[in-house]
Amino acid sequence: MVGGGVIQQILRRKLHSQSVATPVLSWFSSKKAHVDAGSSGVRAFALLGAGVTGLLSFSTVASADEAEHGLACPDYPWPHDGILSSYDHASIRRGHQVYQQVCASCHSMSLISYRDLVGVAYTEEEAKAMAAEIEVVDGPNDEGEMFTRPGKLSDRLPQPYANESAARFANGGAYPPDLSLITKARHNGQNYVFALLTGYRDPPAGISIREGLHYNPYFPGGAIAMPKMLNDEAVEYEDGVPATEAQMGKDVVSFLSWAAEPEMEERKLMGFKWIFLLSLALLQAAYYRRLKWSVLKSRKLVLDVVN
Repeated sequence: MVGGGVIQQILRRKLHSQSVATPVLSWFSSKKAHVDAGSSGVRAFALLGAGVTGLLSFSTVASADEAEHGLACPDYPWPHDGILSSYDHASIRRGHQVYQQVCASCHSMSLISYRDLVGVAYTEEEAKAMAAEIEVVDGPNDEGEMFTRPGKLSDRLPQPYANESAARFANGGAYPPDLSLITKARHNGQNYVFALLTGYRDPPAGISIREGLHYNPYFPGGAIAMPKMLNDEAVEYEDGVPATEAQMGKDVVSFLSWAAEPEMEERKLMGFKWIFLLSLALLQAAYYRRLKWSVLKSRKLVLDVVN
């Protein structure tokens, strides 16, 4: 009986402790639920704030980048960009005409000779006639003096200014870049040059352009010293193509692309020849491999367990 009483006391104490612990645990559980709910709300609010801040910072960075580097240029479908595509040589000839009549008064092309145009845009006789129209300082002669002579095919295209200082003085401090490699020297070169030539417009509200500069959103900073040069019917094409602003921009960019990469057609043709020859070699190697390994792969091994 004494043992039974002791057991009953132990059971009562255990049940009492469980009854006391139950409300305490329930209080901690409810408290934890409230804390979790509050922390999840704070976390969601923090994520929302971070997203809004990131969006605003991204838009700010994009605006700053656009102001610093210029508006992103559209991608235009140039006919010579394909794997096996070649230059439009009629467009190159028209582009050279635009360069001569519009661009050559300020921009040089010091890496292009008249002989480079032979077979690309002009015949040899036409290139010789164009070269003979300029005068080149040569010498010295037998008397040690410099002299002028008519140009010839080996001469470079004439430069509009004697040096950089003269070019800056004539253009209000701005230096017109050489156009020989302009489509390679600028990011997204062809699209950038075309967008720049055809992208002049009035500045939007709130933007002021100082005197002597012109607004062009594709130029870094938006203010460019070069005025709008391409206008409808600014030149008269020899082949009768309408000389619209877009047509002249496309033609002069084709000419500048050829000037920066005159070997493109030869490189593409050589690449196609090599791919064709390597394809034949691959077929021959595959056939030879199958010929040599077919005997080993098709043989049958028999295990003689008796002998």
